[in-house]
Amino acid sequence: MLTQRNVTVAVTGAGGTGVAKALLAALQRDDRVGHVNLLVSANGRKLVAFEFQTGEDAGSVVRALGATSPKVRSLDPADMSGAVTSGSYPSDAMIILPCAAGVLGRIAHGQTASLIERAADVMLKQRRHLVLCLRETPLNLIHLRNMVAVTEAGATVYPMIPTYYNVPETLAQLRDEFVERVLQFLGLPSTDRYQWDGSETTARRERTGER
Repeated sequence: MLTQRNVTVAVTGAGGTGVAKALLAALQRDDRVGHVNLLVSANGRKLVAFEFQTGEDAGSVVRALGATSPKVRSLDPADMSGAVTSGSYPSDAMIILPCAAGVLGRIAHGQTASLIERAADVMLKQRRHLVLCLRETPLNLIHLRNMVAVTEAGATVYPMIPTYYNVPETLAQLRDEFVERVLQFLGLPSTDRYQWDGSETTARRERTGER
C-alpha cells in the first residue's frame, strides 16, 4: 500500500484565491493525499473575502475555499505551535498559492513572522518540496533577487502564468490547467489532457475540434 501524502497549502495576500480553491478541491478528491494543512494569512483572508464576497473570519474563508473534507485541517498562521513548525512532522510538499511578494521576501531572508514562513523554512531545511506560486507583475530587482535566493535554497518559484497553446476559452479552463500543472510537478497528476504529444494536447484537440 502506498503511503498517502501530507500537503500544506498556504494562501497569502495576492489576487487569484480562486486558483487556491481549485487546488484544494483537487487535493481533497485525490486518494493519494491523506492530509492537507491549510494556512490563510490575514491578508489572504481579506483577498478571499473580496474575491468571494464573504466574511473575513476564518470559518467564512475556509467555507469559501471549499475546504470541507475531513482530510483538511485549518491552522492559524499566528499560532507558531502548529505541527508544520517542526521538521519531525512528515510533510511531503508545501504550496503557497497565491504567494505574495512580501511572503517570498521573508522566506528568502529566513524571517519567520508567521507559521506560513516557518513552515516554508522547515521545508527548505528538510530538503522537501516548496512551491511558491508568485502573483506579482511587473517584477522589480528586489523580487528577482529574492526569487534567486529561494531557488538557491531549494524552493521552486512557479509564477501564476497561464499557458495559451491549449486554446483556453474561459478563466476556469486557465485555472484548472494551472492547478494540474502544479500537481503534475509534484507527482500528483490527475489527467493527461494537457500533456504535449509532439504536435498538440488532448485539451487543444478537443477545443479546436469544437470550432
